[in-house]
Amino acid sequence: MIKLLKRYITPEFVRFVLVAILNTLFGYGVYSLLLFVGLHYSVAILCSTVLGVLFNFKTYGILVFKNSSNKLIFRFVLVYCVVYLCNTGGIALLKSLGISEYIAGALMLVPVGLLGFVLNKIFVYSKK
Repeated sequence: MIKLLKRYITPEFVRFVLVAILNTLFGYGVYSLLLFVGLHYSVAILCSTVLGVLFNFKTYGILVFKNSSNKLIFRFVLVYCVVYLCNTGGIALLKSLGISEYIAGALMLVPVGLLGFVLNKIFVYSKK
C-alpha cells in the first residue's frame, strides 16, 4: 500500500496540490463574486477560468512542473477549455439535481482539479 502511495503521491503532485489550493481560492473567489453580482454561472465560470489561466499558467509551470516556457501557453489554454466544459457540464448536472450553484461549484473543484493535473502533465508539461 505504501509503495502504491509513493508511486502516485510524488513531490510534483504535492506541489500541484499546494499550488492548486492557491489557484482554487483565486478562481472560486472570482466565480463566487461574479455570481453574487448577478452573472449566470456559465459566464462566471468563463471569467474565472480566463483570469485563472493567466495566473495558473505561471504558477503551475514554474512551481509544479519546473518549466517556464511561454511556448506552452496554447496547449495550456486547450487544457483549460476542456476543464471549463467539464466544469460547466458538471455544475449544470448538479443544478438539475437541485443543488445550488455555489455548492455545485464547490463540489466540482476536486474532479476538475484532478482532470487539470492529468491533462497538464500529459499534454502540456510532459517530459518527452
